Amino acid sequence: MIAEGMHAIPPGHVPAVVTYLQMAAPAMADAKDFPAGITAMRETPDISSYRALFRAVGAPWLWSSRLEIESAQLAQILQRDTTEVWVIRQGDTPIGLVELDFQDSGDCELAYFGIMKEATGQGIGGPMMALAQSRAFARAITRFYVHTCNWDDPRALGFYQKAGFVPYKMMVEVFPDPRLDGIHPMKIAPHVPCLT
Repeated sequence: MIAEGMHAIPPGHVPAVVTYLQMAAPAMADAKDFPAGITAMRETPDISSYRALFRAVGAPWLWSSRLEIESAQLAQILQRDTTEVWVIRQGDTPIGLVELDFQDSGDCELAYFGIMKEATGQGIGGPMMALAQSRAFARAITRFYVHTCNWDDPRALGFYQKAGFVPYKMMVEVFPDPRLDGIHPMKIAPHVPCLT
């Protein structure tokens, strides 16, 4: 049992309050059309392209996991048949990512979901989520789940709940600040204090 009250965070680390959400059936039954000029394509991107998109979408929210692992390990993840990577493009330019992970039998994790900050507010999120739910439940799963944290876009939790996900667990994660390791520039994510 965790003790109530304040807890010190080690220097060079950041704490995140993580909310886990799930659904047992798709809540968005009807496919939504992407705005004109926006497309979604299932791809197996090369490592460099994938990391560039991951960074462009996730850096403001301190996404770092796929930037820290070895290229061979990342390639293995992206190439396995239990991973679906959907790249959202505006014209020819990648602007968003939907990544589904089916490696646990009966489950699908919405592993990564997001668009570049410059692309928000264009009506892309709804069609992306409809795509994610459609693809997840196209396989024999009984649970579709995702997690988000307090460092993500402040609209993320509400968006997931509106899309039909229901919170079921909260945890606190403490991890090394990726800005101090040079994974992200120090100016990234100014809403997250950097304590050295």
